[in-house]
Amino acid sequence: MAVMNEPLGLRARKKLQTRQRIETAAFELFERDGFDGTTTEAIAAGADIAPRTFFYYFPTKEDVVLADYADRLNRIVEQLRERPHTEHPWAALRASFLVVAADYDTEREQLTRRFRIMATTPSVYARNLQLQAGWEDALAAALAERMGCDPENLGPRLLASSALSAMRSSQRRWIATGQQTPLPALVQHCFDQLDTGLADIDP
Repeated sequence: MAVMNEPLGLRARKKLQTRQRIETAAFELFERDGFDGTTTEAIAAGADIAPRTFFYYFPTKEDVVLADYADRLNRIVEQLRERPHTEHPWAALRASFLVVAADYDTEREQLTRRFRIMATTPSVYARNLQLQAGWEDALAAALAERMGCDPENLGPRLLASSALSAMRSSQRRWIATGQQTPLPALVQHCFDQLDTGLADIDP
């Protein structure tokens, strides 16, 4: 098994550098010309790559905005699998999401740029929902493995969708209020509210 902190090889480093260059060029253009006013050809030119190379790294322009999604999902699933098996699945989910929320909290500027585009661009928001459906499937599978049941059972599916709803609600509040409250605190509050039930939800 590969060691997580193992240095990247030359090829992997070059791919990472190209990916980061594409993201940097894209966000500069998004801020200058708007998301809809930016073409993939312009992004490729800004990153000094061929247009076809862009699609090697990103299936769509929307995926540049959501480029960190796979890493976030892998982080949650990794954390979930490392939680003690004696821990209740909901408690394990809470702890896993809090770790990722803390990651988000340290990357405010970049995440705010991503969320701002997502909130104002229907195609990005739609792509976000599509990718989140994949998150739900992956989380349900990890929970089912933990619970010893089928991923399509109601239990793991409901737990996964509830946790994702808590994260989405927390993120929206975090951005809307200018990050006045740390994101982990908002996530904790949402999980607490779901713990106690929604009949007496706080405003």
